[in-house]
Amino acid sequence: MTHKTALKALLKGRRERIDPESHGFVRTPNRQGRRARGLSQSQVDRLLNRAAGVYHRLETGTYTNPPHDLLADVAKLFRLDEQEWVSLCRYARASDPPGPLYPRSGKEVPGAWQDAVDGMSHMAYVTDCSWELVAHNAPFAGLFPHRKPPANTLRWMLLDRSARDALADWDTAWAPFVLPQLRTALAARPHDEVLRAIEADVLADPDTGPLYEQNVAYIHPDGDERPLNHPELGRGWVTMCAAQPMSAPGARIIVLVYRPGADQAGRLPTLRAL
Repeated sequence: MTHKTALKALLKGRRERIDPESHGFVRTPNRQGRRARGLSQSQVDRLLNRAAGVYHRLETGTYTNPPHDLLADVAKLFRLDEQEWVSLCRYARASDPPGPLYPRSGKEVPGAWQDAVDGMSHMAYVTDCSWELVAHNAPFAGLFPHRKPPANTLRWMLLDRSARDALADWDTAWAPFVLPQLRTALAARPHDEVLRAIEADVLADPDTGPLYEQNVAYIHPDGDERPLNHPELGRGWVTMCAAQPMSAPGARIIVLVYRPGADQAGRLPTLRAL
């Protein structure tokens, strides 16, 4: 199946699910004189306030690099979910979308992730797109005083004074790599109030403010090894494993593989399929 074929199958299938009468249209007959299923292509143009034929070009794959705003309007009209939104952009533009389709996307994570992290022996936690903690296991709780994790892991790492003790060599091994992730998150979600509040406090802080202004390019910690002063296990190193729940863009699952000792082991060999 080519991208054009997949694009048509996705759009045609979703278009035909929509009752024209729910949008004030009369269901029109098809070429065989039967009542057509779903919205017509011209009705989609009208609902999106686009010129005649625009949607036809999109559905048939003859629209080269259609703008993201058109794709987003179509996706919302057809009530695509976030994974379908990614598929639409890849089929139509051969690229991932510039951001989530809906403002709430990334704020909710399937409940099964709590069972998933509970089943891990390593420290593990899940945050939403604003780095708010939504799930964690008991080993992760052991990293904090009174075994009580923070509400927002990004704010804790950057601004909580207790983090500067737990995160060994905070000013060289942690903050310079965490701060760019704040900037990256805001690039994808510029109106996120939680992230904006963290940024404002970061800029006002005498330690994080100058580091934030350095504009270091860094996106994720996957595979990094960093020093840690664990309050229960002592000095050691954690290797960070980062992943993303597919249904929640911007959310993260982080697994911290702890190894005691003062010496850094270095990155483990890269895994490849046999």
